[in-house]
Amino acid sequence: MYQSFEKLQILANAAKYDVSCASSGMERKNIKGLGNSKSFGICHSWASDGRCISLLKILLSNQCVYNCAYCVNRCSADTQRASFEPEEIAELTIEFYRRNYIEGLFLSSAVEVCPDYTMEKMLKALKLLRHTYTFNGYIHAKIIPGTNASIIDKIGFLADRISVNIELPSEDSLKLLAPQKKLNAILFPMSHIKNKIMENKDLRKNFRNIEKFSSAGQSTQMIIGASKENDYLILKSAEKMYQKFHLKRVYYSAYMPVVPSSLLPVPSTPPPLKRENRLYQADWLLRYYNFNADELIDPLSPFLDLDFDPKMAWALRNIHLFPIEINRASYEELLKIPGIGVRSAYKIVTQRKNAAIKFEHLNKIGIVVKRAKFFITCCGKYYCNTSLNPNAVRQALLPDNNDGEQLSMWTT
Repeated sequence: MYQSFEKLQILANAAKYDVSCASSGMERKNIKGLGNSKSFGICHSWASDGRCISLLKILLSNQCVYNCAYCVNRCSADTQRASFEPEEIAELTIEFYRRNYIEGLFLSSAVEVCPDYTMEKMLKALKLLRHTYTFNGYIHAKIIPGTNASIIDKIGFLADRISVNIELPSEDSLKLLAPQKKLNAILFPMSHIKNKIMENKDLRKNFRNIEKFSSAGQSTQMIIGASKENDYLILKSAEKMYQKFHLKRVYYSAYMPVVPSSLLPVPSTPPPLKRENRLYQADWLLRYYNFNADELIDPLSPFLDLDFDPKMAWALRNIHLFPIEINRASYEELLKIPGIGVRSAYKIVTQRKNAAIKFEHLNKIGIVVKRAKFFITCCGKYYCNTSLNPNAVRQALLPDNNDGEQLSMWTT
């Protein structure tokens, strides 16, 4: 039998392909006990100001009874197997926290025996953390499709965020690569969690002492590149899930060819990381810039442009809408202009009430002038030497003309 440290090595390594953990965006006050969760959140990455925000990110078990073709933990894979007991999960989390290694826990699992059996073990671990150890830090729990609703409810009152991974963008791909997973079994808990969150919020309006249910909402993950779906279908699926289930985030994970299968890309195929990045950028536009999927991508050209971010690609396809006068455009029109983000659009609308905004003011407002200048006028004047046609603008903005510029996850 493995010792706890050996299990930790196996199960932390097995959890690295699940990308759906990020900032919580919520607060959990520390009344009596260990830890807290601030509104700047917990994530398994570096924050924008350089802070390292860390989770203990592990699986409860990788002893899976499912045989999903894309998964490194599938039952037919030749890999080391291990499983934590709930007490071990709780003790490890507390010991890591006390040593200031982590601020919270991201807990997922393979399907050990069956969904309910696995989630009962996870529930016990969370009860130990919250009630026995009085741990107030951030917890993200991954729900296995097919879990009984009563178990989901109990976990939702213990975790700050819960999520159900849809994994693949279409039912056909699930049938091909993960035949033991059914789309309805995935969508049901998403719908149940959404309804429970809304119900809990309504109750808390009248009864403040009611415990919060998944106060940081729910999220999901899709694997990109393991199946043949195009970007249009992926974005339409994400858009529908945002609308139907009120998700906080959809995560996109470029498929890593770690397990050989005739149904999957060959192991030598590089993961589609740039495509993943473009999907994140498009997703950002769906959530914060009032775009819809049909604007960002054409079903006749169903893949996002890899040379330009989705907002720039949209502007080039709709060049007839430009240039836009900065001092007269509505807030919604400003958000459509490349180089102008949510904050800078708000500043424009606010500041021009007092005086007209001139071209030399744009940098101070926070506009990326080298992108925006092709699409705007200031006080009626167009400040770009390039003619306003798609080919000329594309040529001026091609990556070859911007050597050394880092690819941004979020773009304006």
